[in-house]
Amino acid sequence: MRTPRVSVVSPRISGLRTCRAWLEARPQAADAVLALALLLLGLPQLYLEDLPRGLDVYYAETDLRHLVVIVAMTMMLAFRRTRPLAALCVIVAGWVVLTVWHYPPSIPDFAAYLVAVYSVAAHRGLAISALGGLVALVALNGFLVAFPGELGIMSFMTDNALVIGLWVLGRNLRLRRAYFAELEDRAARLERARGTDARAARVEERSRIARELHDVVAHHVSVMTVQAGAARRILDRHPAGAREAMTTIEEVGRTALSEMRRIVGVLRTERDESAGGELAPQPGLGDLGELLDHVRDTGLSVQLWVEGEARTPSPGVDVAAFRLIQEALTNTLKHAGPQARAWVRLRYTGADLTVEIEDDGRGTATIMADNGDRPGHGLVGMYERVALYGGELRIGPRVGGGFGVRARFPLEA
Repeated sequence: MRTPRVSVVSPRISGLRTCRAWLEARPQAADAVLALALLLLGLPQLYLEDLPRGLDVYYAETDLRHLVVIVAMTMMLAFRRTRPLAALCVIVAGWVVLTVWHYPPSIPDFAAYLVAVYSVAAHRGLAISALGGLVALVALNGFLVAFPGELGIMSFMTDNALVIGLWVLGRNLRLRRAYFAELEDRAARLERARGTDARAARVEERSRIARELHDVVAHHVSVMTVQAGAARRILDRHPAGAREAMTTIEEVGRTALSEMRRIVGVLRTERDESAGGELAPQPGLGDLGELLDHVRDTGLSVQLWVEGEARTPSPGVDVAAFRLIQEALTNTLKHAGPQARAWVRLRYTGADLTVEIEDDGRGTATIMADNGDRPGHGLVGMYERVALYGGELRIGPRVGGGFGVRARFPLEA
């Protein structure tokens, strides 16, 4: 007996996954954590880094007022997804205040400014994101012009390129998210449509099967009526003939009841009265030779083998087996390729009839590519026909290449 594998996840990894899931469910809390991280990483720079010579006279030393403004600017990142333009405007306003009060630039306020530029482009439409980008560029260039030191053209170019690059990155990610969301929505719509089509195909196939069996059941009832009338007329003068007629009525009645019992469980729609022209008797296995001749005329090589002692199946099974072979050979013609060969086998036993249709073409890859690994309407019809008579159906690739269909129909009701 095999021992089941047990996966062990360390408490540390489990805790990280729980924390990540919690943050993904609360994006504003995740943004607040990002803002706190920027503060913790950037605030020591205000006290540890010395100003360049010449700027120490212009800039004021860090005090409580300076810290309050920087904390307010950085914590606005907690609203970078819900209110990105407002967060960017507050951060820009904080820049103006720090410049007017002669406080030196720092890592937290500049990082918050860059994150806000990216956020307004990534989480808002083109009009609002373009307005936010314009505000960001005006504020950056105003700060660079007001900077007390001498800045070369390269500083202007690199700083502006950084801001524009972050804005473009945010726009591209927004468009990419929208594209993937559209793909997911389209896939969901196609999945719903595929399910609707499959249900419609089943309903249509069941209705068509009922129409095919209509003539069979009507024929049985007609035979029973004629035999009953004959038995009534000869009952007194020819009892043996009457008993023979009653035996025939019993056999035909059982067959008719068996057919009715099969179709009542699956028929869910009213018969289409406009399809009265389709009520002609349907072909059966006796017409298989003509079908194979038609297929050979198309150029497909088809061989037929019959194993066991041939028995006459019930009319419904006869129609279902014929239609199954017809559909399988049609798929072979469409998908197997011009050099393919096909084989049809009928195997009779005492209890059932096995029908096998195989080919050696390239149908496996073609059918799967066409149907996306899901059954099409033809395959749905095969399953419905076989299930209607309590049979079993297997459809799939064949060992050595090609495609195979194998169905087993019980011969007894």
